Amino acid sequence: MLAEHELELAAREAELNRREAAVRRAEETRSEADERSAALDRRERELGQVLEAVEAQRLRLDEVVAAFGRSTNGIEFDALDNAPVKFVVLFIVPKNQFQTHLRTLASIAKFLNDRSVRESLASAKSADEILSIFRDRS
Repeated sequence: MLAEHELELAAREAELNRREAAVRRAEETRSEADERSAALDRRERELGQVLEAVEAQRLRLDEVVAAFGRSTNGIEFDALDNAPVKFVVLFIVPKNQFQTHLRTLASIAKFLNDRSVRESLASAKSADEILSIFRDRS
C-alpha cells in the first residue's frame, strides 16, 4: 500500500513539475513577445521622428534629393521574389511635385532594371565608384 501511495505522489510531483515548466515557458514566451513589441514600438517612434524631419526638410527642397545604400549580404524585406534586398534607394521630392515623384521613381526602376548596372553597383569598391556609376549610366 505504501509503494502505491509513493507512486501516486511521484506521479503528482511529475505532473506539477511539467505544469511549472509549462508556466515558465509561457512566461518566457510572453516576456520575449513583450520585448519584441517594445522594440517594434521604439522603431516605429524612431521612424516617425525621421519622417517628421524629412517632411520638415521637404518643405524647403527645390529639387529631388536621393540616397543610395548597398548591402552585400542583403536585407530580408519580404520582396516578391523572396530574395534579400541588396540595394535601397531613398529619394525625397519637393512638396506638391507629384509628377516629378513619378518620373524619379520610373527612372530609378529603369536604371536598376539593367543587369550590368546592378552588377557594377554590387562590385564597386568605394562610394566614389558607385557615384561614378550613377553619373555615367543615368
